[in-house]
Amino acid sequence: MSDLAAYSAAANAWLTSVAPIYGGAARKGLSEADDLALGRRYLKARYEAGYGGISWSKEFGGQGLSHIEKVAFETEEMKFGFPTHYFGISLGMPVPVLMKFCQDRDFVRDKVLKALTGEEIWCQLFSEPAAGSDLAGLRLRAEVDGNGWKLNGQKLWTSYAQHSDYGVIVARTDPAVPKHKGLTYYWVDLHSPGVDVRPVRLAGGDSHVNEVFFDDVRIEDNQRLSPVGGGFGVAMATLMIERYVATDSSGFGPHLDHFISLARDVQVNGQPAIRDGRIRSAIARNYAMRNGLDAITARAMLMMQAGMEPGPEGSLNKLVSVRSRQKLSELAIDLMGTDGVPFDPHALVKSDWSTSWLNAPTGRIAGGADEMLLNTIAERILGLPQDHRPDKGVPFNEIPA
Repeated sequence: MSDLAAYSAAANAWLTSVAPIYGGAARKGLSEADDLALGRRYLKARYEAGYGGISWSKEFGGQGLSHIEKVAFETEEMKFGFPTHYFGISLGMPVPVLMKFCQDRDFVRDKVLKALTGEEIWCQLFSEPAAGSDLAGLRLRAEVDGNGWKLNGQKLWTSYAQHSDYGVIVARTDPAVPKHKGLTYYWVDLHSPGVDVRPVRLAGGDSHVNEVFFDDVRIEDNQRLSPVGGGFGVAMATLMIERYVATDSSGFGPHLDHFISLARDVQVNGQPAIRDGRIRSAIARNYAMRNGLDAITARAMLMMQAGMEPGPEGSLNKLVSVRSRQKLSELAIDLMGTDGVPFDPHALVKSDWSTSWLNAPTGRIAGGADEMLLNTIAERILGLPQDHRPDKGVPFNEIPA
């Protein structure tokens, strides 16, 4: 057994041992507050077991291992339905960028430990109503205020801001220069006066995204994580720092085996649906597609083991897997007939077809919309020319709004 296989086996053994306490079955019927509390206890247990901050420096309380062990652990972890989603953004991007760019190392060590154990949560305040996929088009302002700054404006689609204590934020400090050059990057205390977090209710019934308003919110200059005007570069680093995450060829929806079991149980024209050629064809197509995506992931893992950096092929995984999850979930609901109509707001996405289908569109937007992924595939995999950008080099305040 290879070292990585042994690491995965040990991780799986520990995860199996705590699944009855923190896993999917234990979460059924819990309120969001109780589910979050369970998640905090799980993160503390995970940290104490040596699986917190796997690829982070030991200086900040991490395990000092590589991304390959991190991905291996997350691949095993996602099988059990632990309540980790509240902390995914926090540990995935804001806290790593704090470790890289914040100069106050004692502050960083304190915040990293509290984030790893679930005591504190961070969010990422990037998207805005008028600048969803175009980060450089944001309009929230940061104006000099004595020896600090004053924030005014709005952010939107901020995941788990209602549970967050802190956030990283990009603001416009100079509207008279081209849009990529007038941005500055900060961290902000979300309990500060003038911060107003308003959850947005999604189609699936949950409200994990928020709009966040800033009304003369005061921050100190030592909360600045980039040079003035150099925020776009740090924002790109934020999106790249934790780019190697566990992937799922089922698009984080139900496994194909769940569909096969359903097709055996329900009837089409008086016989099990699995005997219908159209259903068998759907199963075969999904099986082939998911194995292809798993092969891309396996290749990326081997590249990381060899010390190489995987390319943009990961864009294919998210684009194809979530689209196929949506189609397969729709087919499953059709097969269930009226039994597929009732909606359980507490059901898990990976085990309930209705929940999977209703939440799939969110998955096709969050973390890179389909259109952005298609551009990445076109430009970085197929080598096609970039789209024409008429605002390139134009001062931000001269761009028509």
